Amino acid sequence: MAKKVVVAFSGGLDTSFTVMYLTKEKGYEVYAACANTGGFSAKQLKDNEEKAYKLGAKKYVTLDVTKEYYDKSIKYMIFGNVLRNGTYPISVSSERIFQAMAIAKYAKEIGASAIAHGSTGAGNDQVRFDMTFLVMAPGTEIITLTRDMALTRQYEVDYLNKNGYFADFTKLKYSYNVGLWGTSICGGEILDSTQGLPESAYLKQVTKTGSEQIRIGFSKGEIVSVNGKDYSDKIEAIQDIEAIASAYGIGRDMHVGDTIIGIKGRVGFEAAAPLLIIAAHKFLEKFTLSKWQQYWKDQVSNWYGMFLHESQYMEPVMRDIEAMLTESQRNVNGTAIMELRPYSFSTVGVDSVDDLVKTNFGEYGEMQKGWTSEDAKGFIKVTSTPLRVYYAKHKDEGDLLEKEL
Repeated sequence: MAKKVVVAFSGGLDTSFTVMYLTKEKGYEVYAACANTGGFSAKQLKDNEEKAYKLGAKKYVTLDVTKEYYDKSIKYMIFGNVLRNGTYPISVSSERIFQAMAIAKYAKEIGASAIAHGSTGAGNDQVRFDMTFLVMAPGTEIITLTRDMALTRQYEVDYLNKNGYFADFTKLKYSYNVGLWGTSICGGEILDSTQGLPESAYLKQVTKTGSEQIRIGFSKGEIVSVNGKDYSDKIEAIQDIEAIASAYGIGRDMHVGDTIIGIKGRVGFEAAAPLLIIAAHKFLEKFTLSKWQQYWKDQVSNWYGMFLHESQYMEPVMRDIEAMLTESQRNVNGTAIMELRPYSFSTVGVDSVDDLVKTNFGEYGEMQKGWTSEDAKGFIKVTSTPLRVYYAKHKDEGDLLEKEL
């Protein structure tokens, strides 16, 4: 009886080769599984199914984990205002973890003895897939033909053609990974550190001029409305914000960072909804969180994003950070008002019952109401005490500072 193998199938060249090779050369019973985290259209999924059967798969399945991806990842990235290196909304890296978990779960359900994926040996995805499979499906063989056989694109194309499978696998100037939480762009000018991407490299073109305001409502940190329309489906809300903001070319940037394997990586991206949502959420938090809530949330959020990127999603501390992030959102309620224009956006204001700017204690720069002038002078004097003590002991340093001014 043939052994079962689940191939993480995207429909691209590497996974297409993997399906056919494992069927014809290794005699496996191949189950092609496409884990969708919101980046595949209905037509793409249908095409993938047709491709998989033509390549020799015994069965094809689509594993839709978009809701799980939001509930267990995107939600917390919004709570934490997570941007890797202050720039990148961790689009592809977070998707891969949930795709890998879905594949591992499916492999266990059908009793597969092996799992295969098409990652190369030069990127982050090999780590994300392998680590997830090792933890979630221990003892299951992991097959990576592209990596282990050091395959070239031409070799794979020739093999498929020789065995009667013809498709357009022309290597394009750019490669794209489209997902719910942004689109990554690789290749082309990105390979030259002195260049940026031209307008033509972006999938979503600028179609709007002028400016408009968008009002994004939050309840306990989660999106509940856009321009007065209420949403119970958070995924739909994200998609609608993307449609509004991407028409201005918002969310385009270039990310340079350290890969898991130790080399530097550069990627272009367009992520209108993620960048706008995170900016709106962070703006609302400035009005509704205390000073130290914001400070400590920033610290753990940075770690959360780093661990997510580096395939440490299943590390138990991630659940602890998620609990802290969730609790921090109890008063993040209200509407953030943003101004959109071609290629940029800015904050306008917020409308929130939890607005800490609205207080009976005083108005910044105007009038104090919760303390007297004598209270203020005493506070300032006490606050200055450590400095006064230090420079009383080290007058030479004080004199030096004075001379340098």
